[in-house]
Amino acid sequence: MKKVIVVLVLAVASFSSYAQSTFKEDVEIVQSVYGKSKSDLVKEYMNLSDAQATAFTKVYENYETERKALGQTKFQLINDYAANYNTLTDAKADELAKATLKNNMAYEKLYTKTYGKAKKAVGAINAAKFIQLEVYLQTTIRNEIQNSIPFIGELDKSKVKI
Repeated sequence: MKKVIVVLVLAVASFSSYAQSTFKEDVEIVQSVYGKSKSDLVKEYMNLSDAQATAFTKVYENYETERKALGQTKFQLINDYAANYNTLTDAKADELAKATLKNNMAYEKLYTKTYGKAKKAVGAINAAKFIQLEVYLQTTIRNEIQNSIPFIGELDKSKVKI
């Protein structure tokens, strides 16, 4: 019984500290997972000629600006979820779910827009390579986040009645 209580306390403590410290920016998560900066990872993976790299840089910089704004919104939503986890109401859950779905759709729109611009700058194959890498990285980041936060009601189910 003591083990269950200790595990519960540790889970709540780690979730609370995770939520209270501002979430890492996406790029920091990529760096912690892959051991290099995101821009270095993209540059290495894309393996573009100098002329292509020059054309791609503006597309990539614009993409990163928009992606970072979406990432901040995503992390604000997660922090909001963490702050309301213990007192989550139906209305708050609805608000958070709708905002999260809207944020996910905004990422998809950004991929589509960036693909079109990258295709014009460096061709379809290289544009597809970039989008494939970006979707993979964002999936990895989502996985890291999902593994760090409890599902709705998860902590409630693990409470032990004494």
